[in-house]
Amino acid sequence: MERREEEDGNGIGNGHEHDIEIEGKESSPKGMRQPLLLHRHSSSSRINRTSQIAIVGANPCSIESLDYEIVENDLFKQDWRSRKKSEIYQYVVLKWTLALLIGLGTGLVGFFNNIAVENIAGFKLLLANNLMLRERYYQAFAAYASCNMILAVAAGALCAYIAPAAAGSGIPEVKAYLNGIDAHTILAPGTLFVKIVGSILGVAAGFVVGKEGPMVHTGACIASLLGQGGSRKYRLTWRWLRYFKNDRDRRDLITCGAAAGVAAAFRAPVGGVLFALEEAASWWRSALLWRTFFTTAVVAVVLRSFIEFCRSGRCGLFGQGGLIMFDVNSAPATYGTPDLLAVIFLGVIGGIFGSLYNYMVDKVLRTYSIINERGPSFKILLVISISFLTSCCSYGLPWILQCTPCPAHAVEECPTIGRSGNYKNFQCPPNHYNDLASLFLTTNDDAIRSLFSSSTEKEFQISTLLVFFAAIYFLGIVTYGIAIPSGLFIPVILAGASYGRLVGTFLGPLSGLDAGLFALLGAASFLGGTMRMTVSLCVILLELTNSLLMLPLVMLVLLISKTVADSFNKGVYDQIVKMKGLPYMEAHAEPYMRNLVASDAVSGPLVTFSGVEKVGNIFYALKITKHNGFPVIDEPPFSEAPELCGLVLRSHLLVLLKGRKFTKQRIVTGSEIVRMFKAHEFAKPGSGKGLKLEDLDIKDEEMEMFVDLHPITNMSPYTVLETTSLAKAAVLFRELGLRHLCVVPKTPGRPPIVGILTRHDFMPEHVLGLHPHLHSHK
Repeated sequence: MERREEEDGNGIGNGHEHDIEIEGKESSPKGMRQPLLLHRHSSSSRINRTSQIAIVGANPCSIESLDYEIVENDLFKQDWRSRKKSEIYQYVVLKWTLALLIGLGTGLVGFFNNIAVENIAGFKLLLANNLMLRERYYQAFAAYASCNMILAVAAGALCAYIAPAAAGSGIPEVKAYLNGIDAHTILAPGTLFVKIVGSILGVAAGFVVGKEGPMVHTGACIASLLGQGGSRKYRLTWRWLRYFKNDRDRRDLITCGAAAGVAAAFRAPVGGVLFALEEAASWWRSALLWRTFFTTAVVAVVLRSFIEFCRSGRCGLFGQGGLIMFDVNSAPATYGTPDLLAVIFLGVIGGIFGSLYNYMVDKVLRTYSIINERGPSFKILLVISISFLTSCCSYGLPWILQCTPCPAHAVEECPTIGRSGNYKNFQCPPNHYNDLASLFLTTNDDAIRSLFSSSTEKEFQISTLLVFFAAIYFLGIVTYGIAIPSGLFIPVILAGASYGRLVGTFLGPLSGLDAGLFALLGAASFLGGTMRMTVSLCVILLELTNSLLMLPLVMLVLLISKTVADSFNKGVYDQIVKMKGLPYMEAHAEPYMRNLVASDAVSGPLVTFSGVEKVGNIFYALKITKHNGFPVIDEPPFSEAPELCGLVLRSHLLVLLKGRKFTKQRIVTGSEIVRMFKAHEFAKPGSGKGLKLEDLDIKDEEMEMFVDLHPITNMSPYTVLETTSLAKAAVLFRELGLRHLCVVPKTPGRPPIVGILTRHDFMPEHVLGLHPHLHSHK
């Protein structure tokens, strides 16, 4: 895998670029000071060589960090002082307006996804069903498998050729983004388009995947698109939008988008807020909670409105589509001691199955990455293979089981005529149905509804539930990781509901609970065992099933399954984040970090600038490094002794150099620069590339001139003493959402900065690489 020179700060992170190309390739400009090296341990051996490439979707991508810190320089202060009350009100109103638009957009996409899936899958299933009724079994399989294959290839081609970042769930990438990790394509408009269309095609193709994970990614993409702060390319340069040209506001909007995605997928507005709080966001505050709740409430209203519209039959084959609750509340939720023992058993089983599922998904993803690296055509071949395997299982497995006579007092028509229903005829004689076909040859949402259905204990045979569980468990593992948008929620709910109903069927008269309620508890146990969420999953399941009386049992089963599974491995999303190589900062520091101090993790060499620096020095430093942050040090005659003035960002230096406000003498010209530039000129660009060094056209005579860096220098960067424990520095870095953390000396008479820490310096590969003796403390 190629290694690119991308970096978050200097003296830091994946520092393979720290081998600064001074030796013989180019001579430094006249007067260029040698980089200020680090403290006594500084040497080339302290270069950070951890990988700066991660897998986003199914492709390698260069990684940078986001700037969540407010850059308090002279230009920012001047802009803040000059803002009128009306502009502040505009900013607040616009934030709420964008939250409203995110809710509307995500709700519309969620509804469109469901209508499209139900109609496309409905057409495919009706075609196969009609051929089966005429006993054309081979033609029915050919039609069913061909439709699946065409839909699968279309989804795979979109992901392979247009937006590789759209493959997979998207939740690990959104979680990483909200942690401060930026990869250029995670939230791009192309990714949004492929995520929506690819998810529809993938789910309609009969894959054992859900649209819930992709909906979270879709909501985040919609929020990112709305929060870009305008676009010159599309002539959206409304003055108010400039307030959002920063990562802090985008982070808040994307948190709202992720919550809206869950709300749209499950029609669970409160569950969406709790999902964003518990699983997605790394940083939270009360104002964000309120705005996120507003966004999910808008989604709920939009979905309710469209469902009412569809009840009139104007949505084609939508039927009881995926947005209708899986209503199991018709069964009485009365339970005693035997039921509690069964729930504890389900929790333990869910934890074991969940941890095994995560282990197998990790192994399959690693295997698939080898195939996916070989190019788009191999990705599509893998999609075709899994599509054919899924079609064979869905159509072939029902043949091995016997037909079941229709129940005498069935509420629904038996056998089912049409697309959806609990009693599929398949190859059975009149007045008989194939219960396994009723689960396989339908949409995933209808299969879950069948498993959750109450007062139908005899509907599914024990052999049916065993075969269905084994098939879904296996297909869920091998399907995740192919080049289509694929969520994990639905496969996990399907598998959990099948073994939950199996336990309910075994207990039968011994239990006061209905088999459908056991299916709900089984789904909860498997979700807890794979995803390791508790509060959000509990609320999502209760909103999904409208079964509040089950709250104590759902809480119990989730807590047990999570506890059991945590003793084996991490949650599935945490595993995927780590496997993809995303430098995720955990909420807690690793134990071995308490044995180190901040200066033990910094790496070099460190490049610094003077407060008034020669243009050639800045240009050369930007050319030979990929650092994004440079310490600015004031030296005599601008200060009595060398002192740390602050930190200047690479993007700000490029804007300043492009402005050409240079002087022939080394003098302070800060007031003129403040008058010449506006703060929004230094704002972070949207999804565009922004200013690059190649865009600058600086003449040779200008290289010998000087420029004052004080107006664009962040005068109050976060700093820690070199003797601060690395564990404390890591927690501070994560909680404040930093990109650069300056390490300063404890004793006077030394250079005013020891080094800079970024997220890559806290990664185990770097720290344990520098201090291998700590492996025993890991």
